[in-house]
Amino acid sequence: MGILGRIAVWTLASIGAGFCWAQQGAATPCSNCHDQGKKLNGSIHLSLGCEGCHSDHEKYPHPKNVEKPACETCHVDQAGAFARSVHAREKQKGNAAAPDCAVCHGDAHEVKAANSPEFRKGVPETCGMCHTGIAHQFEASVHGQAIARGVPDAPLCTDCHGEHSILSPKNAASPVSPGQIRETCASCHGDVRLNRKFGLPADRIVSFDSSFHGLAAKAGSQSVANCASCHGIHNILPSSDPKSMTNAKNLPHTCGKCHPGAGTRFAIGTIHLMEGGKEFKWVRVAREFYLLLIPLTIGLMLLHNLGDWLHKVIGLRFRRAAPEQESLSDTYLSLHQREFRMYAFERIGHALLVISFAVLVWTGFALKYPDQWWARPLVMWETSWPVRGIVHRVAAVVLMVVSAAHVISLILSRQLRDHWKTLMPRPRDATEALLNFAYDMGLRSSRPTLSAHGYVEKAEYWAVVWGTAVMALTGVLLWANNLALHYIPKVWLDFATTVHFYEAVLATLAIVVWHFYTAILDPDVYPIDTAWLSGFSVRRREAHNLDSPPQEGGTQAPADKT
Repeated sequence: MGILGRIAVWTLASIGAGFCWAQQGAATPCSNCHDQGKKLNGSIHLSLGCEGCHSDHEKYPHPKNVEKPACETCHVDQAGAFARSVHAREKQKGNAAAPDCAVCHGDAHEVKAANSPEFRKGVPETCGMCHTGIAHQFEASVHGQAIARGVPDAPLCTDCHGEHSILSPKNAASPVSPGQIRETCASCHGDVRLNRKFGLPADRIVSFDSSFHGLAAKAGSQSVANCASCHGIHNILPSSDPKSMTNAKNLPHTCGKCHPGAGTRFAIGTIHLMEGGKEFKWVRVAREFYLLLIPLTIGLMLLHNLGDWLHKVIGLRFRRAAPEQESLSDTYLSLHQREFRMYAFERIGHALLVISFAVLVWTGFALKYPDQWWARPLVMWETSWPVRGIVHRVAAVVLMVVSAAHVISLILSRQLRDHWKTLMPRPRDATEALLNFAYDMGLRSSRPTLSAHGYVEKAEYWAVVWGTAVMALTGVLLWANNLALHYIPKVWLDFATTVHFYEAVLATLAIVVWHFYTAILDPDVYPIDTAWLSGFSVRRREAHNLDSPPQEGGTQAPADKT
């Protein structure tokens, strides 16, 4: 073709293109020859126009081998996320079937908005092209059925697994990994608006967080049961469905995966427990009992000790100096003879009791409140080693061994038994307690005569006996939870959990408010009562107020003449 012929062709082509442009609008002149132009009308890329992606499109005939635009040219963030995904890694390994942008989003000219109902409804089908079995499970699930009904807020594959940066569940950063699954489920089930809209229980996330499973998961445990462990992964169904993993008939199998035999003798019962909600009667009674007992007991202790402290401080500040001062040796001998309190065996037991109790308090409350700063030294190991639980149980064993040794010593040693008898309650103790409390509150002008081992010491001792027995019984029950679930109803484990926690709160506060005062802050012994170190107390009492335990070395303390 000559030069004149080429000019004629270009002229006719230009006229035709201009005519089409005028007839169909400036956005779609290419559709006269290319079907993609028509497809672009329903795509989110319509605003770009052909010229936005195709270079040299205005040249005719179009140049050959023009490079097609890559998605990452515009979608930088999405491309970076995809590069970290399991799909991209499969492509790098040479897996030709691994999906890319076009497989999931379709042809570039037909790309729909990812948040459009049409696109969301097609996601399970798209994922099902490769994950066929999983897609069938999802379609039958409560989520899949909601998607099929056109519920726009129903979760689908990308809501749980992510969109572009889909990672393996074994990857800690994956939203479906054991450490992240709670947050993923909470994005819907922790949303108040969605719960109200669909009539879902509003307490599922909160009740899970307060359970043993939730607390362990919060601390970083990778092996504890999570939402998917009980409800399923893709086959999630309402508990009323006979096929549901959480159906009452299926709970023995579901819970039995971790707790063999659970539910085989008794029904598992309610799993998501909330205070004040649907809970076992005796669980509620125990909680309400302690919520009344703790403030009442600790409040009376605070009043008692505050009144005692004020009386003694005022007396020390304004009393007249004694006309004659005892020498240090006379004072020591007097105290040595009159204030013997603890034998060596008892002091060793007391030391072990102090250590084990302190460790139990720290580790026990770290199990309950793993996100507090004082729990971090224990929680930091939780992903690989359950330090809190192990140390807590070791300390519990030490405490129980010390308690057993104390009981055995009372049986075998008459000396210790005679000493212990001074801690047996007597009617006189109640009278002393009432009169002394009245004095501390300013209702009496004079302090009553108190026994050497009076109501203060006896309250401490028997509180330890009671608290140790309760904590040991409930703690062993919780420790042996697999055995317990096999032979008793789960509600009794819930009861034990409630009692164990509130008894721990009561015991801790009682030690801080009552025992720390009598052994440290009491002006009579400040800065510390040395009985736990030497066996002899610095507290001074009148000789006729003392009980008469035998002295170390075979000597006797002065007899109680009251």
